[in-house]
Amino acid sequence: MHISRRKFLYSAAVGTGAALFAGPALLRGQNLNNKLNVAIIGCGGRGGGNMNEVGKTENIVALCDVFQPNLAKAAEKFPQAKHYTDFRKLFDDAKSFDAVVVSTTEHTHAPAVMRALKLKKHVYCEKPLTHDVYECRQIRKTLRGLKVATQMGTQIHASENYRRVVELIQSGAIGAVREAHVWVDRTWGRQSPEDAKKYGDRVSTVERPTESEPVPEGLNWDLWIGPAPFRPFHSIYLPGSKWYRWWDFGNGTMSDLGSHWNDLPFWALKLDAPLTIEADGPPPHPEIAPATMSATYTYGPRGKMPPLTLTWYQGQMKPKQFTDGTIPPWKSGALFVGEKGMLLSDYGKHVLLPENRFKDFRRPEPFIPKSLGHHAEWIDACKTGKPTTCNFEYSGALTEANHLGNVAYRLGKKLEWDSAALKVKNCTEAEKLIRCPYRKGWTLV
Repeated sequence: MHISRRKFLYSAAVGTGAALFAGPALLRGQNLNNKLNVAIIGCGGRGGGNMNEVGKTENIVALCDVFQPNLAKAAEKFPQAKHYTDFRKLFDDAKSFDAVVVSTTEHTHAPAVMRALKLKKHVYCEKPLTHDVYECRQIRKTLRGLKVATQMGTQIHASENYRRVVELIQSGAIGAVREAHVWVDRTWGRQSPEDAKKYGDRVSTVERPTESEPVPEGLNWDLWIGPAPFRPFHSIYLPGSKWYRWWDFGNGTMSDLGSHWNDLPFWALKLDAPLTIEADGPPPHPEIAPATMSATYTYGPRGKMPPLTLTWYQGQMKPKQFTDGTIPPWKSGALFVGEKGMLLSDYGKHVLLPENRFKDFRRPEPFIPKSLGHHAEWIDACKTGKPTTCNFEYSGALTEANHLGNVAYRLGKKLEWDSAALKVKNCTEAEKLIRCPYRKGWTLV
């Protein structure tokens, strides 16, 4: 019966995807050996990794980066590709490619993704999908009726470990789950000496520089700033990922690692929009994300699943089960608390607790198919119409929730979320954080 059910679920998913992508949306017709023509936006860092993965099997026909050394390095690997500095110009030549990989900084994800979707291109985008909640919702709305394959870069979603955890939770191994916790030990962000003493983090009292520095040769700083408010160049933002701590460009650890770690309870517990969100931590800084904080979400029932409270912790904050020694002290983890026991997981392993209670436990036969690989799954979907597991509808809901945790932290209030209206019912101040204004000359569509 398990085998039959697994095959049925897989066939149903594939069949649904094929129906959605039927007809002319299959760019390659029946010949699956034909290669996609792919445009790469963002060639350094994660962009280089995504480019290399996709370039193993597909044609890289366009390269775009605001930093010329990144562009030159990518061109050595793909010399036939056209070069661009401004991705808006790249889309003027949209007939030359079928699909787009977006790996820019967080604050320019949505403008690039939306242009690709409006032109009905398949899109792979690094996490987080967007810089704010409004951008996310606009992408999800734009997707409706489009016959394109999308995937957000939460690569760990393709792991066997995550699949086994989801199967255990959804098959009732620990009973109904009403409580879950996710924590990461990363302490990147601002921390005053007082906060560091309280929370045990390193002191990091970074402030916005009052002076400017020469723009590095080959960097188009104006394009890098993109839709964000303009500020002079300083090495406090680049090179590397130092920019991601600044609210104008990123959302700190929550939107970065939250894309990976909150993905597991989101998938296993079939989550979507939270009802309420509240946060804790040091006083928020107006410009820089914190090293340490927590955010607690409440969710209503989902089908047969009961209401849930999910709490995120970063830096030195941890769940009670961690601090009182009830569970193994893993540096980072996801804990599901059920009526019959607990399940603790990280990226590569998981355990049912207490272990003596589950020593004779028989696992359900796997019913979630093995992934082709996170990038390969997207490429296959572009060619066949099969569904992807981190499509922008699913990952968009995840990204929205993560951003709302930061909104609650920055406002210092418990938020009552009206997802349908895209508004916080009890706090009009939230609107400026739900939708960040764009600099003149930049638009979402």
